[in-house]
Amino acid sequence: MNTEPDLFLAKLESPKKEILQSIHAIILQTNKKVVPEVGSMMGKEMVIYKLKGHFIYALSSVKSHMSLHLMPIYGSAVLHSKYVKLLNKAAFQKGCINFKKAEDMPLTLVKQLMTECSEVDYLAIVEKYLAAKKKPKT
Repeated sequence: MNTEPDLFLAKLESPKKEILQSIHAIILQTNKKVVPEVGSMMGKEMVIYKLKGHFIYALSSVKSHMSLHLMPIYGSAVLHSKYVKLLNKAAFQKGCINFKKAEDMPLTLVKQLMTECSEVDYLAIVEKYLAAKKKPKT
């Protein structure tokens, strides 16, 4: 198992470290096919989770907040609207959830969200998107 993400998360300041380590464990528990790595996205270093080489989730921490990036909610209006209501203390963007403290992201709801995200056939969505990009425009 790749320990780089664990070391990255361990270096964060408390209490951010604890909530992000917990979410990291939930991601790995609910989707055993993802591969975590430390990488750069949007100019920030974060833990990026890939599914067969394709970005699907990420965890980041910046000075003012933490973020859970979720491609399945970006592609699913149903999931997005459901969790906007359930995680109402967090700030939702199209494909990420920003939060300032652990209380904004109750772990029981995070586990439920991640379980539902893992049930989305994300690779089919990626393949459909890539096939559409390859089609010549008429």
